[in-house]
Amino acid sequence: MSFLYPIVLLFVFLSLLLLFLIKKYNFDEKYFSKRVLSRIAPDGLKKLSNKKQIFLVLAITFALLSLSRPYIKGQEIKVNTKSYEVVVGFDISNSMLCDDVYPNRLEFAKQKFYNFLKDLKDEKVAILGFSSRAFLIAPPTDDYQTLKFLVKNMQTDYISLKGTDIGEFLKSANELFSNKDANKAVVIFSDGGDKEDYSKDIEYAKSHHIKVFVYAIGTQKGGVIKTKNGVLKDKDGNIVIVKLNKNIKKLALKTGGAYMRYSLKNNDIKELVKAIRESFQNEAKNSIKTIKNNLELFWIPLVLSILFFFLASFSIQRRKI
Repeated sequence: MSFLYPIVLLFVFLSLLLLFLIKKYNFDEKYFSKRVLSRIAPDGLKKLSNKKQIFLVLAITFALLSLSRPYIKGQEIKVNTKSYEVVVGFDISNSMLCDDVYPNRLEFAKQKFYNFLKDLKDEKVAILGFSSRAFLIAPPTDDYQTLKFLVKNMQTDYISLKGTDIGEFLKSANELFSNKDANKAVVIFSDGGDKEDYSKDIEYAKSHHIKVFVYAIGTQKGGVIKTKNGVLKDKDGNIVIVKLNKNIKKLALKTGGAYMRYSLKNNDIKELVKAIRESFQNEAKNSIKTIKNNLELFWIPLVLSILFFFLASFSIQRRKI
């Protein structure tokens, strides 16, 4: 038998030591001075009979034993799964601070990414942040909780560079894939930047077997970029209005990927995941995942704890008012 949280057994030992003291000395002033007795035994415990004290301590002991999560190691089961790698890119240029999407484009992208992770199974995901250069946030992993934590704390003030260069992102993303010759999937959360011609990026993606899936965030009307000093203005003092650049749609469609405009629906990102899976269903590599078939035993000491607590409670005499 093994324990998932063996550190809790230390408290079990202390509880058993308390039980030993109760049984041997009964917290009697015959064996302890009043000063020592007040330190080793709580006031409520001293007022209980010897039997009640034992029941109460046993209840605590078995509760602690349950928290240590005892289990019997089972056989390891190997399951064949199909998985593929995905590189997710977050546009962290200043335009992603635009408030035309609440609370801003970047924060909205983060929320959609959390939904994206919920719809994944065994896929490995890498994360890049990019503006005019690309920055590694997380290497390929299936630890989705860590990915969520890293994205949650990602901010545009990580970098001081301006502009949005999709080409730099694609080059960095290509280096993260373990199989350089297989088709690759990249997901981009961006407003499209200010680029009009994506022909070079399309050419690079095709030559390196990269399928681009774009989740475009922004409106045609556009909005302002809030800064610490108010709103962003150009050199002439005019307020900068940034709009969604739909030209990025060509990058997605011409590389065999998909393009999706932002939506307030919670299940829209599920359609994007579905499109990725359908695109790679014949190319997902087989992998073997090992599952440990352990037998959990925490419920046994938990039942005993409840039983002894029940006995202790019903053994306590009610005070007369």
